[in-house]
Amino acid sequence: MIRQVGRLTNDDFKLMDAHVEKIFKALDKGSSELAEKKILEMANTPNYFTREELGKRLATYKGKGNLDEICSRMLEHRLYGIRATALFYFYYKHQDDPKVIVKIIEKTLETVPWESETIAFELWKRHSDVMKEEMPRWAKSDNAKKRAMSMHGMENIAAKDPAYIMNFINNLLDDESEEVQKKITHVLTQVGRMRPVQCYNAIKGWLQDADEKRIRTIWMTMKKLTNILMQKSRRDKTQDFINITQKTVKEWKSDANPNVAQMGAKLAQIMNRPSAQ
Repeated sequence: MIRQVGRLTNDDFKLMDAHVEKIFKALDKGSSELAEKKILEMANTPNYFTREELGKRLATYKGKGNLDEICSRMLEHRLYGIRATALFYFYYKHQDDPKVIVKIIEKTLETVPWESETIAFELWKRHSDVMKEEMPRWAKSDNAKKRAMSMHGMENIAAKDPAYIMNFINNLLDDESEEVQKKITHVLTQVGRMRPVQCYNAIKGWLQDADEKRIRTIWMTMKKLTNILMQKSRRDKTQDFINITQKTVKEWKSDANPNVAQMGAKLAQIMNRPSAQ
């Protein structure tokens, strides 16, 4: 029995490999019902690692059995683990065609949310050109979860293309969805850590005529960045980040725009707390 929780051992992999071999033999013999039954037996598990490894192994099938058809049905299954396994199958099968993967997670972002997020993160890391092309369409969706997902993993390009991110977020800045706003805060925080000049310049512009909701989102972002600045550990910050953040807060405090000045004053309070000395 493969473990139900945690990473798999060598013995678990041996059991899985033997099980997958039986699945492939059943497919080659045209016994698709038997193959599907065996897939469901192993896929019906709470273990994330089992689902991923099974999907990855199924994706290596080179025979003529109708595995795509089986896994397409699995994507609609009532059990989460079975849907997740099918998603991993299609993900690993189409490693060389990220646009196909984007179309797949577009269908599963609500029915298999955790795994879809993991895959979106990897796509931003490995195929950012495709994501930069495809995600603006998601950002215009009527579906709030889809708009939020469009930014999941975007921090992977924070260092090399902050301008793209700031422009992308500019179009979602006043989104009504709390989930979208949380995602904006997360991504902006990562850009601020790595490219503080570009991040703070854009944020200052957004503050100029901001309403309360936008100010709240910016406050959550800048508060996180200032708290990172004040942490004793240097793990999440460079000297460049430290110097630019300190300079920005000081300049904002005396800015002519009241929104900017008020934000600077609130951030200065964080920096001046006795516990932060």
